[in-house]
Amino acid sequence: MSEQTAAADFAALLRELKDRSGLSYGVLAKRLHMSTSTLHRYCNGDAVPADYAPVERLARLCKARSEELVELHRRWVLADAVRGRKPAAVAGTPSVEEGADTGPGAAAADAPPVEEPSAAPVGPTITSPVQEAPEAGTTDPAPSRRRTRTAVLAGIAVAAVAAGVTFALGLPGGGGSDGDAGAGRQRPVGAAGVTAEESTTASASPTSSSSASPSTSAKEKSPTRTPAGSAPAGAPDGEKQKGGVPVTVQADPYAWESPCSQRYLADQPASEMKPPPVEEGAAAWVAAHGAVSSGQQYLRVTVQGAGPETVVIDGLTVRVAGKRAPLAWNDYAMAYPGVGCGGGVETRAFAVDLDSARPSLAPEPGNDDFPFKVSESDPEVYYITASVSSYDVDWYLELKWSSGDRSGTLTVDDQGRPFRTSGNKGRPAYEFPIGGDGWVPEGTTKLE
Repeated sequence: MSEQTAAADFAALLRELKDRSGLSYGVLAKRLHMSTSTLHRYCNGDAVPADYAPVERLARLCKARSEELVELHRRWVLADAVRGRKPAAVAGTPSVEEGADTGPGAAAADAPPVEEPSAAPVGPTITSPVQEAPEAGTTDPAPSRRRTRTAVLAGIAVAAVAAGVTFALGLPGGGGSDGDAGAGRQRPVGAAGVTAEESTTASASPTSSSSASPSTSAKEKSPTRTPAGSAPAGAPDGEKQKGGVPVTVQADPYAWESPCSQRYLADQPASEMKPPPVEEGAAAWVAAHGAVSSGQQYLRVTVQGAGPETVVIDGLTVRVAGKRAPLAWNDYAMAYPGVGCGGGVETRAFAVDLDSARPSLAPEPGNDDFPFKVSESDPEVYYITASVSSYDVDWYLELKWSSGDRSGTLTVDDQGRPFRTSGNKGRPAYEFPIGGDGWVPEGTTKLE
């Protein structure tokens, strides 16, 4: 699927929801705290939002149905993934499509000037690729300026190559031995940590090991989204699909089903707490206050194939890393008093009771259970509501996948740490009135 097609499909559904709401771009933009021109570009397909949170808020504001929310997220995932496939160019170096010289001197101009960067080039290569050659019969007014610019570009190219080599040597598997890479599991930087373990069945080639190194990293599964199908660092091109994990996983531990359902515990007095954030600012707000999900945590897990082959998602298993008495902290509600909240069960919605001795996922009423199939063009989104009242629980997920004669497990957590959810029974609860200047005890706000 091309970038234009994916962006157009996403924009079409976004525009349909906007038109059906009967609200103008100006009204919607004001309620979403974004500029009218930005919203217009999203709905026209001229741009794809970098984060999904404002898209979901827009859809809920337009009264989108559950199935429409899921389809909108699917289209956004595809549009965002396709957008990430554009190859990065060295800064200041134009592509051929941008008007590079295609005349007799083009070959010399295109050759990377990596030798003797400090010397000013001579001969036909003195013309910079970013500057047109003078017309026949005319005199070049500034040859020394062109030579200086060419020398600068040569220096930039050499610096870029050197930096690339240094970066490659520092990557996992990019020059170190297998023993070095296997010293410990490597975690990505992003919304969720994903560690992969892969195995093959007895029918696999005798030269294949029955279990891959536990250091197999899903670093490319972070929200930066390495282009689907790309090989791990240091792997030959032929192993793009043969080795490595065939699925990408993105988990958002700070998603909100609705502001009304989201609360956080924090070990700070109300006078020192910042106002409640919007959903896309929740992660920063939580980090600033050292807060913990209170009573329940709403987790969004997006799974997408890394290539054209079909991958079966066999299940998600809840693992408890620790249980303690619930936190004796203050409880802060994210909803402003008197503001209505949407909600509703999403497709692929699951619930887990962390108070249970053996917590396990159970599909919400009207939802299917595992297994599911994913591919590069057909992702899945799972919404998990984890509830707790009697404990402070550290937990994570294990996602099991299989594809042909290969299978494996992905450990999904919060940037290398377990998710954390604590009960809030009997804790002092606070809310933030609209137009107010601070938190007040919950239930004391007078609504007009």
